Amino acid sequence: MIILALDTAGVDCAAAVFDSGSETVLGEASEMIGKGHAEHLMGIVDRALSQAGKKLAMVERIAVTIGPGSFTGIRVGVAAARGFALALGIPTVGVTTLETMAAAQRLKTPGRAVLAAMDAKRDEIYLQSFSAEGEPLDEPRAVPIAEAIAFASSFDGEITGSAAPLLRPELTGDYVNAFPISIVARLGAAADPSSGKPKPLYLRGPDAKPQAGFAIARV
Repeated sequence: MIILALDTAGVDCAAAVFDSGSETVLGEASEMIGKGHAEHLMGIVDRALSQAGKKLAMVERIAVTIGPGSFTGIRVGVAAARGFALALGIPTVGVTTLETMAAAQRLKTPGRAVLAAMDAKRDEIYLQSFSAEGEPLDEPRAVPIAEAIAFASSFDGEITGSAAPLLRPELTGDYVNAFPISIVARLGAAADPSSGKPKPLYLRGPDAKPQAGFAIARV
């Protein structure tokens, strides 16, 4: 099965073409752009397909990161994935950023449980723990830092993500939120498309609020 994986949930805009039969990434492209995913994504997809020697019509499944992450970026990726799937008549699946981070960490420390922790700002942390086999041990959630620290203190395993130093101050190094597109593709290959169309996973409301005082009355 040929899978096209998309990630626009963070600072990267990335795509990969993956052959699940041979467990091989045939092509991938990624740019660290911060913002402007909508303007760059189609070009990134074209580059990944070209490197893979595949045409879009040959893709049999779409996988996309659904968050948590950038509100705007997630919307761009999910909309593109659902659009591709509709046009091609193929299934599409969602992959969370937390499970992607945990899977990447398990490659570095096999046999260990993983706590994926993202600094969500506003004194909150996006959190989810996974077993050494990759099974989720709880639900993804946004929790206050104090609650996250208490949870991490009793967690027997590795911690990955930008919030790791907040949870265990003894941890040093460059902890960032990385969603490797090759791992998104592999997780997408294993996902169950019968679970429904991918939807954004925000965990909390947007920072931007409508300015009600300037609203124009409807007539």
